[in-house]
Amino acid sequence: MQISLQTVYDNLAQIDQVDTTTSAMYRQSAQEVLADPEVSLEWRKAISDRLNRVNHELTVHAHVDDDSY
Repeated sequence: MQISLQTVYDNLAQIDQVDTTTSAMYRQSAQEVLADPEVSLEWRKAISDRLNRVNHELTVHAHVDDDSY
């Protein structure tokens, strides 16, 4: 079953609120969209931007929450 581009985009906004498995599925869906040349450049750019933003936010929060210093 293929999900809509809007759903892929929306799921990325919730990636920090779901479990690790669901997060991985959301990321994989986004990567599949980015690799599909039939998807419009506008959609691929929007999904890429959101994926980059959530990756950055998760990285920043992971370092802030890390008490291993």
